[in-house]
Amino acid sequence: MSGLHERHLAVSPEWLALYYRHPIELTHGEGRYVWDADGNRYLDFFGGILTTMTAHALPEVTKAVAEQAGRIIHSSTLYLNRPMVELAERIAHLSGIPDARVFFTTSGTEANDTALLLATAYRRSNQILAMRNSYHGRSFSAVSITGNHAWSPTTLSPLQTLYVHGGVRSRGPYAELSDERFIRACVADLEDLLGHTREAAALIAEPIQGVGGFTSPPDGLFAAFREVLDRHGVLWISDEVQTGWGRTGEHFWGWQAHAEHGPPDILTFAKGIGNGMSIGGVVARAEVMNCLDANSISTFGGSPVTMAAGLANLSYHLEHDLQGNARRVGGLLIERLRGIAAGSDAVREVRGRGLMIGIELVKPGTDEADPEAATAVLEAARAGGLLIGKGGGHNTSVLRIAPPLTLTVAEAEEGASVLAEALRAAG
Repeated sequence: MSGLHERHLAVSPEWLALYYRHPIELTHGEGRYVWDADGNRYLDFFGGILTTMTAHALPEVTKAVAEQAGRIIHSSTLYLNRPMVELAERIAHLSGIPDARVFFTTSGTEANDTALLLATAYRRSNQILAMRNSYHGRSFSAVSITGNHAWSPTTLSPLQTLYVHGGVRSRGPYAELSDERFIRACVADLEDLLGHTREAAALIAEPIQGVGGFTSPPDGLFAAFREVLDRHGVLWISDEVQTGWGRTGEHFWGWQAHAEHGPPDILTFAKGIGNGMSIGGVVARAEVMNCLDANSISTFGGSPVTMAAGLANLSYHLEHDLQGNARRVGGLLIERLRGIAAGSDAVREVRGRGLMIGIELVKPGTDEADPEAATAVLEAARAGGLLIGKGGGHNTSVLRIAPPLTLTVAEAEEGASVLAEALRAAG
């Protein structure tokens, strides 16, 4: 055990998990690669949990951060903040929400917490609909609506949460149905649920479940849900913390795969927009955002430094069509991984979109999740010079692959080759 690991254990909570039997300290990065304290280089296929969206040490972002830090680092939302207004203007336009207002936070957890505050205040109800297997953050309110119990440490809650079918396509009672019948069954479940409850405030949903193992419903499910929600006056919150900013390749926002009835009432974002800087936020139409009747500020949300990073990162992203790159390179990577998986009876499914890919592992010859195999592949990949993540349901048996969106075809092939060997070694 390293000295730093021992010091970590001495001062950190037991529930603050570290990857690997022998945890590594990452000291620097460049592009899609990072280095540890021992000088080992790794191809990064996880990006600090989908957060280093563009590239490590991207010159445009580091320059913007340094220049802003040289002027002023902090002011709070009590003062006009030019970088904050400029980034809010761009995000409001990109969100697709009419008459949009933007509130910045420091994380996705805080963004979702704010969205819940807005929805419950607007609807005068503390009842929230959420998806089974979902994850929305680590605050008291966020864990209380999280449907993945491995990440929800308490049943105590300020909210009454009811869980809806639909977030997982290939498991559960509707798995054997066609996409069309799957959607109809989930809509019927939602209708039945709303018929037996008091007025709900909102449905919160990840278009693709992140921690849950990159699972998703058929396209159009949330559009069908929206018809039901609108009849009951229930708001739709789209949690885009992991699916936003073009990561799925086909769309800029995950909700756009379900766009028949327009954008959500509230959209939350975080992670990739700051390329590692701490940015989260909420977008909502003015009527919803302005419903609070008490004072509120954010001390650190909208920090001049993080806003400068977000502006530079977003500009680079759009100018270099990283969404298109995610679609092209991600499509090639998914097909390559499916080819590898075809030769392994331990892989149940390779799923995902763009550069958001999950490989679900099971015990060979069964449909039973195999978290030990996922841990073994994680270790073998690290030994081969590749960093990936894991998640999924209650058993963390899904390998999570989410590289920076500047990933090249050669790097995708390099990572796929390491994963192929890691799957063989772990099997």
